Amino acid sequence: MHSIFKPLTKHVSFTGELKTDVPLFLISNECPMTSKHCIEVGSESRRIAMLFNANVLAAETAGLLHDISAVFPNNERIEVARELQIEVLPEEERFPMIIHQKISKVMAQEIFNINDQEILNAIGCHTTLKSSSTLLDQVLFVADKISWDQSGAPPYINELNRNLEESLTHGVFAYINFLWERKDTLKVIHPWLRDAYEELKDKVRLV
Repeated sequence: MHSIFKPLTKHVSFTGELKTDVPLFLISNECPMTSKHCIEVGSESRRIAMLFNANVLAAETAGLLHDISAVFPNNERIEVARELQIEVLPEEERFPMIIHQKISKVMAQEIFNINDQEILNAIGCHTTLKSSSTLLDQVLFVADKISWDQSGAPPYINELNRNLEESLTHGVFAYINFLWERKDTLKVIHPWLRDAYEELKDKVRLV
């Protein structure tokens, strides 16, 4: 385990059960709201996986772990990423919140001993998605957007759910398109999001 994680784990008695350990880890590091969100996304990922014949356990695992990097404040994330030898893109440097997906990927492996590359990759792109996304990538992406971590109902939720009835990819694109239509108001446009938009726009037709 990288030394940067040791202060975060030394007071946590891990049980080996993710549904117990993720809340223990997050709450002990003063992130109770993130703990609640991760539990909800884990459940939603499981539900979406069942709908679209994805690996249910992998989806739930990815959902539980996707935001564990919340233990690092935004103003520390670029420095943390560099210490972990994570590539930092210019867009991430301007808007550090986005790089939390890459940090969570490393934490899932080093702290929670997740070695399934498909799970790790889904965690690593759950905010922006990316081109050539897998079924599990899309499951976690959609589950995170449905179980969002802000108050009230997401402004895109009806459109997303309606398109999800067509296919998982339609649901994914409904959210990406929602962002794209408002791209002038976004702080940055992550290149992975741009790539996903360009790839998927020709594959789906919003219904």
